Amino acid sequence: MDLLLVEDEPQLAGHVQRALQRAGHQVVHVADGPGAVETAGSRHFDLVILDVNLPGFDGFEVLTRIRAAGLPTRVLMLTARSEIGDRVAGLKGGADDYLTKPFALEELLARIEALGRRGAPAEQSTVIQVGDLCLDVPKRRLTRGGERIDLSPRELEVLHILLQEPGRTFSRDEICERIWEREHEYDTRTVEIFIMRLRKKIDRKGEPSIITTVRGVGYQLEARS
Repeated sequence: MDLLLVEDEPQLAGHVQRALQRAGHQVVHVADGPGAVETAGSRHFDLVILDVNLPGFDGFEVLTRIRAAGLPTRVLMLTARSEIGDRVAGLKGGADDYLTKPFALEELLARIEALGRRGAPAEQSTVIQVGDLCLDVPKRRLTRGGERIDLSPRELEVLHILLQEPGRTFSRDEICERIWEREHEYDTRTVEIFIMRLRKKIDRKGEPSIITTVRGVGYQLEARS
């Protein structure tokens, strides 16, 4: 995979970069916020490994600018903070995963591999249409009423699950298992954050959400024109 490593601690950055290269990945390293934004927009990367504490501006601001630029690149955040609020902030901002420092290199590699395996869902149907929502699976392109909607990779994966069986209620645990395959532990708060992000992007102002909450069970997608 083609990786962008954003880490300002030289010793840690060198250690991680060498490990990633030994695992067969191509790695570009930058050490500050402005450089991360510029480099991320200069070419295609399969994944950005993004530290939170950076000079210039922090990883949350880097993430905000990457997503504001419409870059769909997956983002794995590294943080020394263990509070749930920081992890939630990263997921709300558009991150696809997070890893708390200190971490084992084996876990970092496992998470990178897990994210890489989901480059494009393999489905028999190449286009899924539910109401006026249309997902071109190979192109990873979503439209509603013909209008393009840009989603992050994780947002797309959650929506893809709901689109395949409209009207069926998916539990939070099932969504977690389908996406993360229990390779590491997540609480159901993670799914709630992605549902919130999807609603913000695909719902129409003044109309009920197309993704409904079944209290105490999970979520389902309703077909509306």
